[in-house]
Amino acid sequence: MKRLLLAFGLFWISAGFLAAQFHTDVQLQVEAKEVKAGDTFMVGVQLKMEPEWHVYWQNPGDSGSEIKLDWTLPEGVSAGGILWPVPEKFTEAGFATFVYFGNVTLLVPLTVSSGASSGDRDVRVRIRWQECKKECIQASTNLVSRIMVGVTRRDETDSKWLTAARAALPSKATPGLVRAYWEGAGTTEQRPVVVEVNDSRAADFFPYKAKGFAEAAKTETLPPRDGWVRFRKSAVPIDGGWPTQVAGLVIDQASTGVRIGREALAPIEMSDPSTGSSASGPTASAIPATMGALLFQLLSAFIGGLLLNIMPCVLPVLALKVLGFVNQAKQAPGRVRQMGLIYGLGVMVSFLVLAGVAISIQHAGHFANWNAPFQNPIFRVIITTLITLVALNLFGVFDVTLDRRTTDRAFVFTSKEGASGAFFNGVLAALLATPCTAPFLAPAVAFALSQPAWVILLFFAAIGAGLASPFVLLCWNPAWLKWIPRPGYWMVRFKHAMGFPMLATAVWLFWATATRMGESGVLWFGLFLVVLAAAVWVWGEFVQRSTRRQGWGMGVSVVLLAVGYFGLLEKQLDWRTPAAARKHSALDWGRWSKVALEEARKGGRPVLVDFTADTCLNCKVNKATSINIAGTIAKVKAINAVLLEGDFTDEDAAIAAELRRYGRNGVPLVLVYSSNPALEPRVLPLTLTPSIVQEALDWAAR
Repeated sequence: MKRLLLAFGLFWISAGFLAAQFHTDVQLQVEAKEVKAGDTFMVGVQLKMEPEWHVYWQNPGDSGSEIKLDWTLPEGVSAGGILWPVPEKFTEAGFATFVYFGNVTLLVPLTVSSGASSGDRDVRVRIRWQECKKECIQASTNLVSRIMVGVTRRDETDSKWLTAARAALPSKATPGLVRAYWEGAGTTEQRPVVVEVNDSRAADFFPYKAKGFAEAAKTETLPPRDGWVRFRKSAVPIDGGWPTQVAGLVIDQASTGVRIGREALAPIEMSDPSTGSSASGPTASAIPATMGALLFQLLSAFIGGLLLNIMPCVLPVLALKVLGFVNQAKQAPGRVRQMGLIYGLGVMVSFLVLAGVAISIQHAGHFANWNAPFQNPIFRVIITTLITLVALNLFGVFDVTLDRRTTDRAFVFTSKEGASGAFFNGVLAALLATPCTAPFLAPAVAFALSQPAWVILLFFAAIGAGLASPFVLLCWNPAWLKWIPRPGYWMVRFKHAMGFPMLATAVWLFWATATRMGESGVLWFGLFLVVLAAAVWVWGEFVQRSTRRQGWGMGVSVVLLAVGYFGLLEKQLDWRTPAAARKHSALDWGRWSKVALEEARKGGRPVLVDFTADTCLNCKVNKATSINIAGTIAKVKAINAVLLEGDFTDEDAAIAAELRRYGRNGVPLVLVYSSNPALEPRVLPLTLTPSIVQEALDWAAR
């Protein structure tokens, strides 16, 4: 019992100690003591930082992570969006961020539904934030406040916090205050845009997050013209084209030193409003180019649907179905045409259902722009694997077939005569085409996942139109049946031939994926695809096309898949680790682990370990000013030092333990180990200089 009490005591003491390491005090304030059903009231999340510590705005800028609120609300209560106070720009070593110092209150409107019953409610919120000084700490806490839903509204008597919080919010800009236009040709990846403000008090422009700005925090002030204050920003393409508007805060610097922000939105014009000169280059042609790309994709989808008609899954039943329509109405050509149109409707409805599935996938994956899926290394691995399987299927290594019961049920509906039979014949054609759509549907889904919903609908409608159109045309003129090629072995050869362009696609995706997964990425990812191919070959030969040893074949396939995934993708390639796609630098960084560190020290080489994170501004500053520079690079090569990087962007228990071991609550932490394994490492300061790093490397090489 004593040990149990001691354990609990140590737990709470350690928990209290860890909580004390945060440098931000967080409180939850509620505007009203009692509210009525249908009321909207304000809740304030107040963050008070210690001196020199800061937290981040909704757009952190070049580094950092914004404050996040995760609400757990009772039934009948809903939360609106965060009302963000005006931040300030913090610049260090060329990196610019939008931050709050001192204290800040985020206001969030909560609404009680009109049908809510009376009684007490608990409002809970989890606040996550990143606090930085010279080191950056990921912090979080849970807060709860109780509200009463009654018959009257009673506000808190002390509302100074609410008055101050509302005063810190930006105001709405007057119409016409801001205008913007493209400047110069730029490149296909970024383009300068000039933001003009018709007010001499304007000192800066802070764009909102995810509005297509590449270097959102950086602003170049241009000479004023005709009373307009001018800023230059950098924009990137979004959603398949260039941004059409700028949105953010016009920052005024008042004589009192108080920051005043005005929320503004303006379209980006194609020409300078003052001179009328037209912008040239990527932006001027963005809309036509984007539309051209979309039309090309739609044409490809339509042709893909046409080709489905000569695939082995569809062609053998095509002529029979048309002849069936003719036999149903030999004396009424109009009736045959009507049946053809209804058949086409069945095909279109089926593909629109597929479009709905694609839209659901899109919403589940949250892909919001044309290139986002292929910018995700995990998605590239998955789509490369999928396309490889498609190619193997086309080569006949294994088959994709419909369940026999599903097919039998489909034929029950299609055996009917009249409109219902014609409609379900169209559904059946789409169903039969499903296994053969692999050469077209797999890339279509990959493309469609990155498109708006209306594009997805058009895309799948184009595939359906391609599949349905020959059938519909034949119903309008059955004499054309003589031009339909007879089913034969040529269809199998055609299917095999279609595997080669799909294999070429797989090779391209493999190149784009494996070459960004480290030096051994090509080897391990390539071996995984080989093992995968062996697994599906065993499945095709001994499970699908054999009546003997099917259980044995299933077992071997499962074992091969397990070896490929767990042994190669997970263990050797570590494919889901963000560090696997680390950018190349002038220095050769290895991934930190205790094993890697021990191996390096056993070899008698000096070791520099950098624990860092993508969201840590000071980490980037240290690397840019003191590590990735010519003097340090030369020193590292001269002493043959090993460089290891511990990426703490995502949670990592091993790195967290190492940080605590050396008295740090967060990154950066830079350690230099001597070539003498008996010596403890040097712990470098939070802020580095070239001399500090290079002197430590000299010490390590002695």
